[in-house]
Amino acid sequence: MDPRLPVVADQLLLIERELRVIGLWGAVAPSAEALASEQPFCVDTLSFDEWLQWLFLPRMKRLLEAGGPLPAASGIQPMAEESYKGREAEVQGLLRVLGEFDRLIGGA
Repeated sequence: MDPRLPVVADQLLLIERELRVIGLWGAVAPSAEALASEQPFCVDTLSFDEWLQWLFLPRMKRLLEAGGPLPAASGIQPMAEESYKGREAEVQGLLRVLGEFDRLIGGA
């Protein structure tokens, strides 16, 4: 078992918490069509925070529950920085926890 699994699970909870704290946690799921986008981060159909909530977090949680291997790399923080340009002060906590997630995944 990858010794990072419990730490990654905790980091996913921190990402969810930050989305909730800054008011970016949605109550209504996007349409099935929006979720089915084939573009990276679903940039054509979802906001970045919707992608985090409705695709990234559930997929990572399923992967952890199944005991699957963690990804070899992660570059979520740079995408978040681009998505939230001009709102850095508002989302600084989210950027921090996403950066920590990237570091955890990259530290295989």
